[in-house]
Amino acid sequence: MAPRIKTTVVGSYPVPSWMVGNTSRLVLRDAIMAVLKTQELAGLDLISDGELMRFDPSHPETNGMVDYFASQMDGIRKEFTLSDFDRFRADRASGYKLLTAGMAVGKIHEGTLNLPSDYEFVRVLTKSPLKFTCTGPHMLSRVLTNCFYNDVPDLAMDLAEVLRRQVELIEADVVQLDEACIVGYPQDAPWAAAAINHVLDGVLNESAVHICFGNYGGQPMLKGFWRDLIPFLNSLRVDHLVLEFARRGYDELAFFSDLDPKIKLGIGLVDIKDNEVETPELIASRIESLVKTLGPDRLQYIHPDCGFWMLQRSVADRKMRALVEGRDLFEGRL
Repeated sequence: MAPRIKTTVVGSYPVPSWMVGNTSRLVLRDAIMAVLKTQELAGLDLISDGELMRFDPSHPETNGMVDYFASQMDGIRKEFTLSDFDRFRADRASGYKLLTAGMAVGKIHEGTLNLPSDYEFVRVLTKSPLKFTCTGPHMLSRVLTNCFYNDVPDLAMDLAEVLRRQVELIEADVVQLDEACIVGYPQDAPWAAAAINHVLDGVLNESAVHICFGNYGGQPMLKGFWRDLIPFLNSLRVDHLVLEFARRGYDELAFFSDLDPKIKLGIGLVDIKDNEVETPELIASRIESLVKTLGPDRLQYIHPDCGFWMLQRSVADRKMRALVEGRDLFEGRL
């Protein structure tokens, strides 16, 4: 009998040591096969490629989550002058105390970005249900410095158009947009939702949106509250949400009783900023608490809070197994 609550990951996986310094297509294929098989052996119901194709050894703190997209799209410049840095410091476009991911200096086009090809590269390596992840238009617009568009919403919508045309060709079981900035910008909700929905409307199968409080170098980057985002979440045309909770605690869970019942929930039960491995008993008790608070039909997925890339592989692997064993314990399957 299929489990009622499915287990999955958010996306990224620790980069295998033997891949660093050798990113040939053959090595990349072998690394992705290892990641897929590891998740299959852990018993996950929905697996990911580990986002290894986006790994940037020059910027390991974000695992290529932004740079992979910004470096390939036309209209974005990655080389910065001194005056560019001055503008970024004055503008603080990203809200982070970091350097800009790029300068939007012209109309955004897809350039050499080819997400369908990335998906096909992985799809042939597993028969398991597969999740494909994609950085969302709001996050991309907020980590770029806008030097061309009248305002950031226009930039976000052109980014959304590029992503929409690409996800329309991806037949993954789930396509997930990653949005790690909206928590810090609740005032962006109306135009952020419009851009995100434009991409979601192109998803062929199940759609998901991942929202967290940041994980730059293994540290949270943003402060905010789930309660402030409920109206925004209700405005999304999405099948399920992928939300961070394990690190923050579950005090705000009751606010999700106001979430549109058509939107299913994925809740983080594994803390990816802590090397301690959760026990199956802890996972099972957290699921029991979630079901009591949300009701028996709202919880569709359980997963880590965010990507695994900052952890050691041995830790990530044990956390995945604990997640599955805890779900099985809760459902009376052990």
